[in-house]
Amino acid sequence: MLMIKPWFTYIVQCSDSTLYTGITNDLERRLEEHNSGEKGAKYTRSRRPVKLVYREKFTCRTDAARREAAIKNMRVEDKKELLTS
Repeated sequence: MLMIKPWFTYIVQCSDSTLYTGITNDLERRLEEHNSGEKGAKYTRSRRPVKLVYREKFTCRTDAARREAAIKNMRVEDKKELLTS
């Protein structure tokens, strides 16, 4: 049986309290990259360490990317409300 890896839309909080939103199909690896590797997002490299504060699971990349775009278009206040719901 073929196992399809889920995709995640996630939000990390940076050391300066700003929020970064992204997508991945390997959340643990991606968090490690944000915190240590050169493969982390340019935005988070100078704002380490980051911590995971939110995630949503999807069955395909397209849905995860759409949700990422929707979250990135939210006001900061709406993102913070999302984190507490």
